[in-house]
Amino acid sequence: MKQIFLKQEHHECLFLFFAGWGSDEHLFARPTFPDCDYMLCFDYRDLDFDYSLLEDYREIRLLAWSMGVWVAGKIFEERTYPWGGRLAVNGTLSPIDDRLGIPEAIFQGTLDNFSPSVLTRFRRRICGSVQGVKLFLDHAPYRTVDSLHQELAYLYEIVQENEVPSFHWDKALVGSEDKIFPAAAQRNAWDKVPVQMLPVEHYDENLFDRLLAGEEDLWINR
Repeated sequence: MKQIFLKQEHHECLFLFFAGWGSDEHLFARPTFPDCDYMLCFDYRDLDFDYSLLEDYREIRLLAWSMGVWVAGKIFEERTYPWGGRLAVNGTLSPIDDRLGIPEAIFQGTLDNFSPSVLTRFRRRICGSVQGVKLFLDHAPYRTVDSLHQELAYLYEIVQENEVPSFHWDKALVGSEDKIFPAAAQRNAWDKVPVQMLPVEHYDENLFDRLLAGEEDLWINR
C-alpha cells in the first residue's frame, strides 16, 4: 500500500483518505480541510501500513471509498484513534458478496478477463456518463494495466481469506446510481450505520470535491 502526504503542514488534525481500487494521487489531488494535513492511501497490492505516521495527530478524519472501505476497516479493526469522523462512500465491509457488495461472479469475471478494454468499460460504469468520464480522465490515475490487475487479484484473494472486519463506521454515503456496489447491497450492509442516499454514480467528481473540502452536511449524521 502507498501512503502519500498530499498536504503536510504539521497540523494537529489529519484527513486520511483510503481511495478505491485503481486510484493514485492524481485522481484526488484537490483542496482539502484547511486545518488538516492530508494523507492518501492507495495501490492495495499489499496491506503494509505505517501506523507511526499517525502518532502525533490529535484528531483523524477518516474517509474511504469503494474497496478502500474494506481496506481501512481491516487496517484499523484492532486499533483505536482519536477519530473526528469515519465516513464510508460507495463501498462496504463485505465488498465481494452477492447481497452486501459486488456480486462475486462479476468481480471474478472482471479479474479473469482484465484488459485495457475492460478497464475502459469499468471507468465508464463508475462515472455513468460521457461528462463524468471526461472529468475523470482530466486527472486519471497514472497506473499501468498490469499494476491494476495485480491489485485486483490481491484484493480478491485477501478479502476471501478474511472475515468481515470488526470496524465501526459513523456514517455511509450511498449513491443511488452506483453500478459497481449496488445501492440495495449497500443498504443491506449498513443496516446498523446511519446512511445518506445521494443521486450519484460510483464516482462523482462534485461529491469528492465537497467531501475533501470538508462539507459538514456530508460528514455529520442526519
